Amino acid sequence: MSLLAEDTAAADLGLRWKPGFGALGPAFLTQLRPTPLPDPYWVGHSEATARMLGLPADWRQSDGTLSALTGNLTVAGTQPFATVYSGHQFGVWAGQLGDGRAIMLGETEGGLEVQLKGAGRTPYSRGADGRAVLRSSIREFLCSEAMHGLGIPTTRALCVTGSDAPVYREVPESAAVVTRVAPSFIRFGHFEHFAANQRDTELRALADYVIDRYYPACRTTDRFNGNAYAAFLEAVSERTAALLAQWQAVGFCHGVMNTDNMSILGLTIDYGPFQFLDGFDPRHICNHSDASGRYAFNQQPNVAYWNLFCLAQALLPLIGDQEIAVAALGSYKTVFPREFEARMRAKLGLAEPAEGDRALIEGVLKLLAAEKVDYTIFWRRLSPHMADGHAEPVRDLFLDRAGFDAWLLSFSQRHAQAPHPEAAALMLKSNPKYVLRNHLGQQAIEAASQKDFSGVATLLALLETPFEEHPGAEAYAGFPPDWASTIEISCSS
Repeated sequence: MSLLAEDTAAADLGLRWKPGFGALGPAFLTQLRPTPLPDPYWVGHSEATARMLGLPADWRQSDGTLSALTGNLTVAGTQPFATVYSGHQFGVWAGQLGDGRAIMLGETEGGLEVQLKGAGRTPYSRGADGRAVLRSSIREFLCSEAMHGLGIPTTRALCVTGSDAPVYREVPESAAVVTRVAPSFIRFGHFEHFAANQRDTELRALADYVIDRYYPACRTTDRFNGNAYAAFLEAVSERTAALLAQWQAVGFCHGVMNTDNMSILGLTIDYGPFQFLDGFDPRHICNHSDASGRYAFNQQPNVAYWNLFCLAQALLPLIGDQEIAVAALGSYKTVFPREFEARMRAKLGLAEPAEGDRALIEGVLKLLAAEKVDYTIFWRRLSPHMADGHAEPVRDLFLDRAGFDAWLLSFSQRHAQAPHPEAAALMLKSNPKYVLRNHLGQQAIEAASQKDFSGVATLLALLETPFEEHPGAEAYAGFPPDWASTIEISCSS
């Protein structure tokens, strides 16, 4: 029985819906409607995500779509809700949290959850307004699609809608809503919530739901004497390890890796204070709110393991044996270095592993860090070197020419030992030309605040296919301006 009365004024997006997470019941969620915003308008949209959802070609022209995706109309066939979870924030137990500004429309028949972020206050808002601002919404929209373009697991974004309604952060800003899409938005914190409150019945129901929906192989595995919950923890650990390897290889900083921001499916989720590195600084902190540097770039792999340990503690009542739980976590320490080295070998154009590869990788990273060389530009310039042999554009990035020449000699000798005719092509497919640098996002945001959304559309087109050359767009692949280093991104971003 729905807790919401039928809405006679509903928008039909052409999607069919099924119960999904909502079927777990009131212990897991609260049904409620989004809070309307006045005079909404389109800011940006992703046709790729629309196709993934199965929306019709004219989906933005359908009556009521703009209003529905701003939260002003109910979407036909849905019973919106917000979910409850808990978590550790900056290493400290924060207690009950939940979807404080995200409202789930439901799950499509195609198995995708659709969520409105910034749609108003929920029972889990903890006194906040439940709104998102234009700048953070544009950043999340663009980065969701940028990460997908890079081949990194991520939640997706269908669109951003805006409203001139004021939202108060450090200064008054305009409101916006992001329509987010994912197979699931379940986080580590959902499990922590029920474990912390000793609600083993709900904890088991949640674990069974996730295993049966997303990890069915855990039911039939021989691992851990057939313990499905331990196998589940191991599978999540391995997905998380692979994700972190991809983040580190592309130079992505998440900025707020709390346990409630960790996806149970190994997706990049909750784009707040994120950044792609400009100059390579392993100790870079992208979150202005992170005074201690807990989530610095080089700390991300260890933090992910710490978060998985919290998940293991939450699952312990189901696993039943602490030694088995620790063993299930062990795969992270195997998978992360293996996956990271594989990603870095691809960036170097190396098809097969060989002795000495780790030293080659560590050597170039030390060179980059010593002079804070632009990470994306270095790798992209190195890529065509394999085809034309001209190293000067890469060499020009370094003051320590002798150090770079010594490394380049080792790099060339490694390729000579095992020539690979597609090395340059492999590098060009592994080293993007375009990433969502902070200054590019800021420029698009500033234009959008004046109702010029062309910058959002241009960036989206580049970031959807970041490995392509895009003639005429070279300015978007250049060095950041000096003012880029003054941009401060905080938890309100």
